[in-house]
Amino acid sequence: MGLTMVQAGIQTIDFDTFLALYPETGQRYELHDGLMLEMPKPTGYHSQLTGFLIEELIGAIAQMGKRGQWLIPRESIVKAANGRSGYEPDIIILDRWALGEELRWARESVIEQAAAVRLVVEMVSQNWRDDYFKKRADYEELGIGEYWIVDDAALGGRSFLGDPKVPTLFVHELIDGEYQITPFRHQEQIISPTLPDFNLTVDRLFAAANP
Repeated sequence: MGLTMVQAGIQTIDFDTFLALYPETGQRYELHDGLMLEMPKPTGYHSQLTGFLIEELIGAIAQMGKRGQWLIPRESIVKAANGRSGYEPDIIILDRWALGEELRWARESVIEQAAAVRLVVEMVSQNWRDDYFKKRADYEELGIGEYWIVDDAALGGRSFLGDPKVPTLFVHELIDGEYQITPFRHQEQIISPTLPDFNLTVDRLFAAANP
């Protein structure tokens, strides 16, 4: 999800300073190239959409027999490889068995390696370039195997969504160190390399939060 306000202050900060400054208010913040940014509160629609997608992902995890091993935490921060950025994904699936190698997980909910991450999902909002460019590049560099961009309102650029723009879910699969991108639209079933039992069309997902 994109940002709406930049944290006051001119000087950039490192990741550890970002964590130390993180306020205990329930509000989400991210670190983008040394700048601490306050994230917008999600709309009711996006909250419903995210909640529905989490339920579907949990079902697919159970179908694979991974319940208890794979988890979707309420909060987590993924530290970029450059150490100057840290993101709180809208949804992240983690492997509990691999979290033992994450030295900062238990106390700080920080992920520093890709080994524990099975899937990252970002729901696109007005500042869509963060999801399509910056986060995509940082998740790729870190080595995260699968990354989804969920653009239900078709906010991204025409080079991604076509002209006219069409609501799309993009699945990025890491192959030989680079993301290969597959778009899914309309009645197409979303195909996940990580979750072969995932059974959901794009239209059904995007309609889930409609009144």
